[in-house]
Amino acid sequence: MIAHALTIDSIRNLTDGELVSGAIAGSSEGFEELVRRYQRPIASYVYRMLGDQDASLDVTQEVFIKVYNSLARYSPEYKFSTWLYRIAHNAAIDHLRRNSVQAQSLEAENADGSYQVQLEARGPSPEQDRERSEWRTEIESVVRCLPPAYRDLILLRHGKDLSYDEIAEVTALPLGTVKNRLFRAREMMRGIFIERGFTGV
Repeated sequence: MIAHALTIDSIRNLTDGELVSGAIAGSSEGFEELVRRYQRPIASYVYRMLGDQDASLDVTQEVFIKVYNSLARYSPEYKFSTWLYRIAHNAAIDHLRRNSVQAQSLEAENADGSYQVQLEARGPSPEQDRERSEWRTEIESVVRCLPPAYRDLILLRHGKDLSYDEIAEVTALPLGTVKNRLFRAREMMRGIFIERGFTGV
């Protein structure tokens, strides 16, 4: 029992690259640890791209099957997480294309315009917490209104904190295109906020 616990601890101390090498060599524990590390963030990213819980679970499973089958082609010169997000990005885009998902209409969420957010408010209070929660919900709603290509970049940059260079690797877009699309995506978001009555964004 103690030996087994030590084995688990030693596996959890390995780098992604070491786990990949182990998985290629036939270690099921190595791949299981990679799944444990990345299943939640990948599922979250895919869900925010698709907006559908069932579909995101299916696509996430598909991502890890693709990862397992492609491990031998992974190049250690790239971060494993960047390579993994690239596979997830492609799987989510493929799903959107297969299902012809269009950007949701602006009326789909919060049509009554009931949000009253005081962005300048400072100091913790129940009211402040409620407003922050509503603001987060509003941001999520606005992000879902973006066309998939722009939504994807916003999620990678602001949801997953990837650098511009990493986003270029994940999406296979030129760095300049990534920067331009992120700028346009933020401008689109600003326009949607203004249409919804938010100022100072």
